[in-house]
This record gives sequence, structure tokens and C-alpha cells, in this order.
Amino acid sequence: MGQYVPGNPNIVARNMPGGGSRVAAGYVAKIAPKDGTVLATADQSLAVEQAMGDKQLKIDTRELIYIGNPAADNNTTAILSTSPVKNIEDAKRIEIPLGATGGSTSSQYPKAMNALLGTKFKIITGYPGGNDINLAMERGEVAGRGSNSWGAWKSTRPQWVAEGKLTILVQIGLFKAPDLPNVPLLMDLAKNEEDRAVLKLLSASTTIGRPIFTTPGVPDDRVKLLRASFDRMMKRS
Repeated sequence: MGQYVPGNPNIVARNMPGGGSRVAAGYVAKIAPKDGTVLATADQSLAVEQAMGDKQLKIDTRELIYIGNPAADNNTTAILSTSPVKNIEDAKRIEIPLGATGGSTSSQYPKAMNALLGTKFKIITGYPGGNDINLAMERGEVAGRGSNSWGAWKSTRPQWVAEGKLTILVQIGLFKAPDLPNVPLLMDLAKNEEDRAVLKLLSASTTIGRPIFTTPGVPDDRVKLLRASFDRMMKRS
């Protein structure tokens, strides 16, 4: 993106793990310079968590200034194919551990399924990030991940997808991914309309994608410049 910003500044990537990206979001909301020089992305569930009244979320996501969204993709709850669980019905009978980072979608989805569908997922939280959960899957610590986007599986573990090492139990979105036609949508598994409304709310955050945002208080002219630069970058990508 730097090449599309006047002056061609270098953009340095910095990983800031912790709290399902709450540490990074909190830094941008409260600490980072309010001049547009700091951009970030965070878990797409933050806005939904705020709407649900999560008291542990210490920021107001409405105050962040959003620059653009590079991608939107369905999330999945997926396990290794070596697990005795092969589908959601099996997960209602057999307890398996799922890795999660914290209060993000990685724990939201299995908690919702346990409460509304009757599954028996054992949620293991505290992993710093998704790659750590993948390693835990390889080591046999957990059977799968409570949440990971379908696109991320295909890009970070293409061999698992190609060799059938993953079982996608459910996809989370408002519409099915074209290449997952036989995997049920989370909201379609609801037992009644009230539960469906809850699951649809959880699923709606996938349309947010992975938005890029900056700090509150950035001058309007600089926000306009950043958005224009982001748009040019995406058109050239």
C-alpha cells in the first residue's frame, strides 16, 4: 500500500498477539498516534462482541476509522479427519477439544453450538494465534479449531485440504462458499427461529471480512487519502 500513498512510505508489519486481537485493537484505539501512520486489522467478531455486551472489551469499535476491507470469506469450524467426529451429529455425542485464542470467533462459535445445538466441544483457550492452534492440532493437543476462514485453510494448509486431512464440520456465513456446497451453514442448523436469529447474528460478522482501520481522531483529509490509496492498491492487486 505504501507505494500508493504520497511520499511512498515504508509500511512495517508488526504482529501484536493477545486476547484474540484485542491487544492490537486496544493499542490502535487508545495508544497509537492519531495521525494515520498506524493501520491495523483485528478479529471480525469485535463489533458483534460489543453489540452482545461483552464487558471485557475495553474499546468502542465505532470510534475506529475504517479504511477498507481486502477480503470477506466464510469461517469454518474444522477438525482433523482422524477425529472420531465426522459431522455435527457426532459432535453431539462425542466430546473433542477445540483450540481457541480467547473471546474471538474461535470460542464464540463452539460455545454457541454447545448452547443451541447440543454439541460437546471442549474449548481450550489461550493460544496466542491461529498458527499455534495448527501446531497444537499436529501435536494432538486439540482436534481442531473453533474458527478459521476457509480461505486461510486453503492458503496456509493447502496440503491438508488437498489430502483430505481436514473435516469441515460447519461453515459460518450468510451464504455457502461455492466450493463447500455440502457443508451446512451454522444458522441453518438452528432448532427454531429464535436460535436462528442468534446464529445469524454471529454469522453476519463474516461480511465484515478483515477490515483495515486506523486510530480515532485522524483528520478527515488524511482519512480520505488513506482510503484512496487503499482503493488503488486493491485495484492493482
